[in-house]
Amino acid sequence: MSNLDQNGYTMTLPKLTFILGGAASGKSVFAETLCVASGLDRIYLATSEIYDAEMRAKVDKHIAQRGPDWSTIEEPIDLARHLAACTKDQVVLIDCATLWLSNLILGNLDVETHTDRLLAALGQTTAKAVIVSNETGYGIVPENSLSRRFRNEQGQLNQRLAAKSDLAVTVIAGLPMALKGQLP
Repeated sequence: MSNLDQNGYTMTLPKLTFILGGAASGKSVFAETLCVASGLDRIYLATSEIYDAEMRAKVDKHIAQRGPDWSTIEEPIDLARHLAACTKDQVVLIDCATLWLSNLILGNLDVETHTDRLLAALGQTTAKAVIVSNETGYGIVPENSLSRRFRNEQGQLNQRLAAKSDLAVTVIAGLPMALKGQLP
């Protein structure tokens, strides 16, 4: 997939692409590659909150790796507002749904209401959307209630995003596998 954007090759993305994988699986690189190959103007909707120097360095490194052809919007909560502003000649990459969910839970916000708003916005935007999320259900049952709640909420969010998507892909060790739809 890394050669999709070479030699002027572009591809048509479906309206909503959902990319799922474990930590450091290659899912974000795959998502970025799809966005570049679309030939559309690229918006990176970053959900991470920066609490320390290590996270700032990581974010700065990712921005530099993406290069100047991306518009980056840092938004930890209100993804729907930004999706409403996107246009048909844009692709928006939301990276990632897992950090977004963490922000909701840690902020004591209503997960279901915000998820409903996000799904509605994804249905209404004229832009193409690519959403990255972590698969957190492969591990052991967490020992504390907050971690168990998070794992369960993440599973529900992933199911809802996958159901709404036109293309759902899992990435393991940098290798994408289609779960729904067909890889380009």
